[in-house]
Amino acid sequence: MDATPEPPARDLPRQLSPEAFHDAEGVDDWRVLYWGAHAFFRAASYAEGAAFVAAITSRDEVARHEPDVDLRHEGVAVKLISRDVRDLSVRDVEVARLVSAIAREHGLVADPSVLQVVQTAVASPEAADVTPFWQAVLGYVRPNDTHLVDPLRRSSSVFLQPTEFVREGRGRMHVDVCVPHDQVESRIAAVLAAGGRIVDDSFAPEWWTLADAENHKVDVTTWWGRESTRLEEERPGPA
Repeated sequence: MDATPEPPARDLPRQLSPEAFHDAEGVDDWRVLYWGAHAFFRAASYAEGAAFVAAITSRDEVARHEPDVDLRHEGVAVKLISRDVRDLSVRDVEVARLVSAIAREHGLVADPSVLQVVQTAVASPEAADVTPFWQAVLGYVRPNDTHLVDPLRRSSSVFLQPTEFVREGRGRMHVDVCVPHDQVESRIAAVLAAGGRIVDDSFAPEWWTLADAENHKVDVTTWWGRESTRLEEERPGPA
């Protein structure tokens, strides 16, 4: 007797690099940051923003994609990611175009200057497992070996950065701020004008390390130089 045939594999959307996403037509409102493509649409009122949210979520193409949508009185933030491939895909381009078209219909204008994703990096020797502490104190979930994330994806994530260069008995922390690639120069200029300094630009344009007067460090990052969106944030699955 022939064996029962295997069910056909589910077709997954073709993954896109951040560069390929930005090269697509009709996505001028969007910027690739950590964990997806982001857009912010300014609204004249809370009610106007709510009407826009109702309009985009009523479309099957958007609802099936389950974007993260954040309504505030200033406007509406939308984040797109293809969770089945844990990266950007051609589907994100299609949904981005649709969301932007609906925004234009409602008179909302995109403002990429306010987009950013903030992450805290905690570096410690691999032998010092600090992960349980940070997971417990924040109430976060752990989608992989290196990150902790807010289960509702509202607050900044934590990057658990193992390093062999941390001296014994000492930890090290810094902040990662991912900004749109076309906003990074003005952001760095603002930091320098505020008394900061560039500590290391050898990895630019992927990131610049900046420091304040007390030597607290921040990495200002972009998608430049990245093969993917480095998706580490995902909804926790069943236990």
